[in-house]
Amino acid sequence: MPSALDELTAALQRHLAAIGFEVVDVRKGGSARRVRLQVRVDRLDPAPDRQVTIDDCATVSRHLEAWLDASGVLGDRYVLEVSSPGIERPLRSLAHWTRFVGRDVRVRLPNRGRVVATIGATDADAGTVTLSLAGGELLSVPVDEARDATLVVDWDAELHHPNPAPERPGGRT
Repeated sequence: MPSALDELTAALQRHLAAIGFEVVDVRKGGSARRVRLQVRVDRLDPAPDRQVTIDDCATVSRHLEAWLDASGVLGDRYVLEVSSPGIERPLRSLAHWTRFVGRDVRVRLPNRGRVVATIGATDADAGTVTLSLAGGELLSVPVDEARDATLVVDWDAELHHPNPAPERPGGRT
């Protein structure tokens, strides 16, 4: 049975798909008097060189505010925060896991706690992801049991990016 948050997330996804975005993560908090809704979004057709921008977040925010105000689903007093998923983005659906096969992920697993593993494969029929753990151990896990999963960023590689930004005119030579 879907929860109220699952139903809200599905409704948000339907509304955002119409303007070319997907819901990556939804958090609902605050109080009964003033709900706080945090929505992380990505493009439906992400390209490696095209990230979610501040302008994209503003577009999504305006679109969602119009729907939230008209529907009253959160009441008349709410706070809406829209952001990109970031580089250590969360993985919440099987589609997210599939998209990032080959990448490292930090995830909390039943009976194992927090681990860092490489995403090996996904199985849509079984709803599972195969993870390669340290030492080469392979583990097949239902996506529903993989909690708090986020991509792992190799900060050394990020700091030594092979294509540094060009030097600005007037910079040091």
